Amino acid sequence: MRLTGNIIIPEAKLTRYLLVPQEHDDKSKFLARAGFTQENPACLRQALLDLIAANDAIFDRQERHGKFYRVEGELQGVNRVLLVVTIWLERVADGSVRFVTLFPKK
Repeated sequence: MRLTGNIIIPEAKLTRYLLVPQEHDDKSKFLARAGFTQENPACLRQALLDLIAANDAIFDRQERHGKFYRVEGELQGVNRVLLVVTIWLERVADGSVRFVTLFPKK
C-alpha cells in the first residue's frame, strides 16, 4: 500500500532536527552526504514525498495515536542516493499521515 492523502512533513522536523547536528542520534551528517543541508530543506521534503510515492508502506504497529508504517527505499539527494528507512504515523484523530523520522538502512 502507498501512503496517500493528507501527508504532513513538519518544517521543524527538517530544519530543527534532521538537518541540525545533534549530540545523540545525529542524522545531519548522513543526510549531508547526499547534499541535504539547512539551506535546502525543501529538497529533503520533496525527496521524502518522492520516496513514499514510489515505495510501499509496511504496517509496523498500532498505538493509541494511530498506525505506524515503515517505508524503505532510495532517498534521492542533491548529489547522491541514500538508502533509508522512514517512519510515518497515520493519525486516528484526523486520518493525516505524519512523517516521524528516518534512519540509514543497514
